[in-house]
Amino acid sequence: MMPAVTYSWPSLADVITTLQVRQIGDEHFTAAQMDNPAHHIVGGHIAGQALMAAGKTTPGRLPHSLHVYYLRAGDARRPVDFHVVRSRDGGTLSTRKITASQDGEVLLEALVSFSTAVGGGEHQSPMPTVPDPEALPPVQDQLGSYSDELGGYWVQPKPFDLRYVDPPPRLALDFPEPSPRIRMWWKPVDSVAADPVLHSSLLTYLSGTTMLETALVMRRATAVSTFNALIDHALWFHRPVDLSDWVLSDQYSPSGIDGRGLATSTMYNRSGQLVCIATQELYFGRG
Repeated sequence: MMPAVTYSWPSLADVITTLQVRQIGDEHFTAAQMDNPAHHIVGGHIAGQALMAAGKTTPGRLPHSLHVYYLRAGDARRPVDFHVVRSRDGGTLSTRKITASQDGEVLLEALVSFSTAVGGGEHQSPMPTVPDPEALPPVQDQLGSYSDELGGYWVQPKPFDLRYVDPPPRLALDFPEPSPRIRMWWKPVDSVAADPVLHSSLLTYLSGTTMLETALVMRRATAVSTFNALIDHALWFHRPVDLSDWVLSDQYSPSGIDGRGLATSTMYNRSGQLVCIATQELYFGRG
């Protein structure tokens, strides 16, 4: 029998509350973290906080790209300070550099670019043909046969309703061959205020917790069976994401080498419009 784990997922309300950074100066912000047994700060969460801080300095403009390097794990029992540098404000684009630190040590460095709407021609890759989310079971039901493992970890409530088209990592362990592709519908379990920067920050948090699954599956592992840490994270927001409806995340791991794994996600709204392309690289350690 596998040992129980003490980690439990935060509620959606806790995620949203902690994404709301507090401004303490013209370019300075602070935010509480969501603690866990390891006391490590969640990468996608602190990246979402950095995006929220930058967004407070660019009224009337929406993020179109975010590039993050994670430098240290930090201590989730204590708040993190965010310093935003107004690198540039042009007629269409604004650029912000964000440094997140704790006790003088840098945890994260990020660049965010914001834009006004300018119109013009459009093209995109088509959304893959998949079942509607209503035709798929919640992940807790899909993993119900594993409910006795890890103290019920696989069937815990989550801040997002996840509906997998392809086997999630725990289920994939029982398949003879791993697949580098995982397609999944997702949306928050409750309504979210109509704030486009908050919606992008929630997408950033979600991407930091699900994209890695593709690289884990290729290693025949899960997030709780092997060490893994985010190294970097990049997102391109092509359209504002509307989290009042489902989002399809088409996730893929094209490479794993030298203790690292690369993962990508292409996200579409229900009508098939491309809303985000994200990438991240993880470190699994030596061996």
